[in-house]
Amino acid sequence: MLDMAACQEWRLKRYGRFVPGSEETGGKAWKVFETNDDKPGVVLTILESGYLMVLQGKQSLDTIPLLCASDSLKVYQKSDNLMFQFTVKGERRMMRMQFNGSSKAEAIKKCSSAAEKLMEYIPVTTQKDTPLALNQTPAGVTAPVKQTSQRKSVGAEPGVVKGSLSIEHLTQHFLGDTAVTLPQVYHHSSLAQVDLGPILRLCLLDPSFPAFVDDVEGELRKLLEE
Repeated sequence: MLDMAACQEWRLKRYGRFVPGSEETGGKAWKVFETNDDKPGVVLTILESGYLMVLQGKQSLDTIPLLCASDSLKVYQKSDNLMFQFTVKGERRMMRMQFNGSSKAEAIKKCSSAAEKLMEYIPVTTQKDTPLALNQTPAGVTAPVKQTSQRKSVGAEPGVVKGSLSIEHLTQHFLGDTAVTLPQVYHHSSLAQVDLGPILRLCLLDPSFPAFVDDVEGELRKLLEE
């Protein structure tokens, strides 16, 4: 059983997975799983630890790590569909999820809710609401009309960046050279939860601590020069 306090779930109407090499063998390009009376429902689950899972009953159909995946994983929202495109060991893979709802408007709302949760980890691009065939890939639809990741001009209020940041951008942030609000992905700590108060007091009482801080800043400056 998944910890419901540590995850969010959305019911899917259908889930499609692109099958690499199917065109060469004459097979179907997409393997589709649907919610019906004969089988358990298909559910999308996003864990707070940064994993996306697609389940049908107790069967896991797919699992995708979201942390540090913004360079290889592209996500698109189109109406009540989410489309994923990524590469694993040089092999192109695609997934498509159509959300369930009592009406089209409700399905779109649920899809948008899942996209909003995904944006805590990776960018999501919204595309125009036009008819989409089951075997149509993100590359075949119109250009995105809205990009969720935006940069603010110099001197403006700190911008909220979606997804993950480069080492250079993070270094500029910690040195105070760039004003930016870190994405939610950087608030998911994998380090042990401890009381930092006593540790900080010990550090501040150590005469060598200021020199250590200077050394850290020096190393950060070196990263920017690389």
